[in-house]
Amino acid sequence: MTITGRTTLKIWLVLVAVFVLGSVTGAALTGLYRSRASGDRPRATSERFEKMRRELSLTDQQTASVRTILDETRKEYRTLRAELRPRFDEPRQKARARIRALLTSEQQQKFDAMVAQQDAKHDEDQKSRR
Repeated sequence: MTITGRTTLKIWLVLVAVFVLGSVTGAALTGLYRSRASGDRPRATSERFEKMRRELSLTDQQTASVRTILDETRKEYRTLRAELRPRFDEPRQKARARIRALLTSEQQQKFDAMVAQQDAKHDEDQKSRR
């Protein structure tokens, strides 16, 4: 095999490796995102609680107290998220307006539909967490 042939082969092997690694990474990240966004949160929270109860050998009284503490903390987080949400909405709306200004009227209609779909999914996810 000539030097040029070996170099070409190495380039192709590197390209294939990069493509495979990118595909694997993309699949892994998609799976992670879906598992976090799919509503598995209550089950995961319950499993973590049960693991803590079991590994610490909590008494019934301790279990009840820990559950109360975690419920109160969850409510505090919800309140905090509700307070902060408007601060996150403002930059998002600004970005959407800037993007929309770049688009043609046909693209704007599609963009508006995409945004509405994202907002509906976000609202649905928020309701399911309550």
